[in-house]
Amino acid sequence: MKIAIAGASGQAGSRITAELARRGHAVTAIARNPEKIASVPNVTACKGDANDQAALAALWVGHDAAISSIHFLVSDPAKLIGAAKASGVGRYLVVGGAGSLEVAPGVRLVTTSNFPPQYRAEASKGAEFLDLLRQEKDLNWTFLSPSVLFVAGERTGKFRLGTDQLLTAPDGKSSISFEDFAVALADEIERPAHIRRRFTVGY
Repeated sequence: MKIAIAGASGQAGSRITAELARRGHAVTAIARNPEKIASVPNVTACKGDANDQAALAALWVGHDAAISSIHFLVSDPAKLIGAAKASGVGRYLVVGGAGSLEVAPGVRLVTTSNFPPQYRAEASKGAEFLDLLRQEKDLNWTFLSPSVLFVAGERTGKFRLGTDQLLTAPDGKSSISFEDFAVALADEIERPAHIRRRFTVGY
């Protein structure tokens, strides 16, 4: 498949780019500083700005899927969604956040009293992004939320999937590595199971 990813030089984006490339997909890796993107087979690095809707749409044209892996506070979800729609891309996938996951029916993690205040603005913007996507009737979108601890680690290929509820391990920890998150996202692209839905991944 031909897949484009905006934010390809970031922590999650670089792992997603690597995972897709190792599976043999042709990846267009987009970043403001494309020189930061690793030079590996199946990856074409190119310069792009996620806040330039028309330019991003042009970069996404002709791809089977497009991925946004961009911090919410430095981007505009309306522009990203607009670019996906204008490009005519077959699928649009978003690297989401954990804050919009539910810890009880109708109660999002970001609204709880013990949610770290320094992350609240970013998490709230991510929840707004998800809410905007849920209003889209024509775009084939998917929003993948990581668990709370989203960190560098190992690619084990062993994890659990959920829908809107926060996943926690028996010890109460909620975590996923960037590497296994990338596996889950690549699996979803290859075997679509969450069209116009959010899902989550964790250990």
